[in-house]
Amino acid sequence: MANPAATITNVCEFEEVAKQKLPKMVYDYYASGAEDQWTLKENRHAFERIRFRPRILIDVTNVDTSTTILGHKVSMPIMVAPTAMQRMAHPEGELATARAVASHDTIMTLSSWATSSVEEVASTGPGIRFFQLYVYKDRNVVAQLVRRAEKAGFTAIALTVDTPILGRREADIKNRFSLPPHLTLKNFEGLDLGQMEKTQDSGLASYVAGQIDKSLSWKDVKWLQSITSMPILVKGVITAEDTKLAIQCGCAGIIVSNHGARQLDYVPATISALEEVVKAAAGKVPVFLDGGVRRGTDALKALALGASGVFVGRPVLWGLASEGEAGVKKVLQMLREEFQLAMALAGATKVSEITRSHVQTEQERMAQLPNTITYSRL
Repeated sequence: MANPAATITNVCEFEEVAKQKLPKMVYDYYASGAEDQWTLKENRHAFERIRFRPRILIDVTNVDTSTTILGHKVSMPIMVAPTAMQRMAHPEGELATARAVASHDTIMTLSSWATSSVEEVASTGPGIRFFQLYVYKDRNVVAQLVRRAEKAGFTAIALTVDTPILGRREADIKNRFSLPPHLTLKNFEGLDLGQMEKTQDSGLASYVAGQIDKSLSWKDVKWLQSITSMPILVKGVITAEDTKLAIQCGCAGIIVSNHGARQLDYVPATISALEEVVKAAAGKVPVFLDGGVRRGTDALKALALGASGVFVGRPVLWGLASEGEAGVKKVLQMLREEFQLAMALAGATKVSEITRSHVQTEQERMAQLPNTITYSRL
């Protein structure tokens, strides 16, 4: 039987292969957003409304996609976002992802809710890795986890700040989602927090309600800085106001994120919120973006609007479900090749040459229209 993944030409096509392979409960968990899923759709549609303004007659014989992220030289400004419970997608889960990401010389962010521990991921070999952190009610659990990540060679914390309570994910409620019994949240295995009970609605929502600290505030960011030397990126910022507070708190960077449209529905697409955050950051800290990135052109648009890099989540899961480590490698290879091609066609030979003038937003196009409105006769 022919391998359906063999004919894939872009990362979106991995999703259909993954959907055929995965149990419905697992696919729905990965794919769905909150409530009406308006923001889930908008995360993609907003990219489509941004146009390029390419420069021509520039020598693009050599196009260098490499850049530096928090002092780390990487092959491209496209990195891997934290996605939970990857062994639901493939038996090797996060370990396969870690090897694939390292082979592409870019950054992997490991989820707190991984089905492989920080130590297991570190054992796959060298690689630049960030650790995504949820803050539990028991601060000793958090401190222990941060120390373990630091000891395992992780180099930054991505602190998720948009999940005091889990968003209403109706697919998970319908499916009564729970982590399959043969898997555990490996980072919490020895702390009696690794299991997720089956409930009448979403087992994950019940787990979060019982364990995650709803009182998390800016003072806790300061506390986190006091227990680790790792730089802290605040993940889940979409406003100028919170950007300024994050900088005041000494955060090392900001990830513009709406949690893959899985928390509060009807928030803006991240690419729509990006420029507001970039302007408020005023160059004091790097700003990154996740949410809706499916093409190399998406990465180019984000960088033109001021991002230092982008993170991809679901496409990695689809590649992993389709072909394991090889699938993740293909996803990253496709994105890198598309990004390099888009840079060349836009007239940028290195990342530092990507500028705001390379794109035009919908608001800018509207502003160019005449102000007069002509009414037809009644």
